[in-house]
Amino acid sequence: QVQLVESGGGLVQAGGSLRLSCAASVSIFTLSAMGWYRQAPGKQRELVARFVGSRTDYGDPVKGRFTISRDNAKSTVYLQISSLKPEDTAVYYCEAESVRYGRTQEYWGQGTQVTVSS
Repeated sequence: QVQLVESGGGLVQAGGSLRLSCAASVSIFTLSAMGWYRQAPGKQRELVARFVGSRTDYGDPVKGRFTISRDNAKSTVYLQISSLKPEDTAVYYCEAESVRYGRTQEYWGQGTQVTVSS
């Protein structure tokens, strides 16, 4: 029932910056978590950054370079990416979670490609 739409991906030179957006079809207040994961070809999907309630969690590879923020009125979560490296090249997916009857339901966006050139 929750729809997530990502935008903002593209081709960027190493050292550049990018801002990703994820708009949810429901209020962020109704979600237990919302944020970003990424997956490079041949690699496992990994956490980038997310909100769990008001707390923020960052994946180890992006600590200090990525910043997650949100606009509750727009039901949108943002990911500001700085000092991009070729290793950051991946499909970035928006993810949200909702708890119902003791079970966590996950929702995923379609993904947006981020490509960092050397």
